[in-house]
Amino acid sequence: MGLGGDAVVRGRNAWGTGTAVEPPGGAGPVEVDLGEAEDFLRLFHTEHPGAGDLQARWSEVRVAVARTGTYTHTPEELRFGAKVAWRNSSRCIGRLYWNNLQVRDHRTLYTPAAVHEALVEHLRLGTNGGAIRPTVTVLPPLTPDGRGIRVRNEQLVRYAGWRDPEGAVLGDPGQAGFTAMARGLGWRGGTGGQFDVLPLVIDVPGYQPWVAEVPPDAVLEVRITHPELPWFADLGMRWHAVPVISNMLLGIGGLRYPAPFNGWYMGTEIGARNFSDEDRYNLIPEVAKLLGLDTSREDTLWRDRALLELNRAVLHSFAEAGVTITDHHTESRRFLLHLRKEERAGRIVPSDWSWIVPPMSGGITPVYHRYYDEADLMPNYLPDPRTGAADQGCPFGYGA
Repeated sequence: MGLGGDAVVRGRNAWGTGTAVEPPGGAGPVEVDLGEAEDFLRLFHTEHPGAGDLQARWSEVRVAVARTGTYTHTPEELRFGAKVAWRNSSRCIGRLYWNNLQVRDHRTLYTPAAVHEALVEHLRLGTNGGAIRPTVTVLPPLTPDGRGIRVRNEQLVRYAGWRDPEGAVLGDPGQAGFTAMARGLGWRGGTGGQFDVLPLVIDVPGYQPWVAEVPPDAVLEVRITHPELPWFADLGMRWHAVPVISNMLLGIGGLRYPAPFNGWYMGTEIGARNFSDEDRYNLIPEVAKLLGLDTSREDTLWRDRALLELNRAVLHSFAEAGVTITDHHTESRRFLLHLRKEERAGRIVPSDWSWIVPPMSGGITPVYHRYYDEADLMPNYLPDPRTGAADQGCPFGYGA
């Protein structure tokens, strides 16, 4: 759907205008970190020996920073930096695929409508009809004083949480605050149901906050059934196919880019977290009851048994729908393969044990029984201090 369509017009910002009130961005008084810039250029030229003269490029960068406070990455540097940022992401278990990341260079977008269009297109390309394609959309970098585009959503697709006067929430309780914020900005979409897709909320310097619906045809969803328990379908559960994390920053060579990115789901992210956490959909008690389990005592392990069937249902449903997903045992073995490949290449693999180990059956996965290097390497995907994204990680961890 084009941006001039009625659905987008209805979803425009609460002030009903896309008119700029001042030029977006511009270099501020603070310069980029030249040390980080130099380290990145050396890494790029080390891994790309035919890229040209390193000293000449380094001289260009220093001159640009001295004049403007910033510099511009070449398309090749940007692609490399985005891929290596994934390679260095210590919370990601799925880094075996880092070099297959599709990098979309959208550094020339400076209007909310253009950013919205690029994000919707990212959803379509990343979803790829169910054959999920790891993708990052790189937006213009923040100015040296930290101004720039901000996507307020933690992911491009999340479900609303509708809080009633008594405090109960229908939908995703984890999104109740965002839902209230979007309503305050003028969003009038949704049905008040369990799975209303939230709008995108986009801040662009010089514009009022932009609130726009995600077109339904850009959101592939999977209805959750179970391979052996027909009543599972009656729960009415579903989940979106692709996790596009949108509230982190891509850090490359001293620059910081808003850059929504996706891999594909590991089943436990949905079954053991989104569906099972007490402050999310909290399905464990209901599933345990339907399974006929004794929930009066903990030593019956009713929680564990219900959790297992929830995760079986998620994996089964995605497979039946032809949507890429992985289980935590397979992905753990692939991560160790990634470790071996990186070690052969002479590189360390920074890893946060608390994120690499899956949120269920961790002790029987091979990633549990070892130590990891916890170094912070750049480039990387970083928390955005403007959004409080410290708890986000990677669509191959368990924060998605």
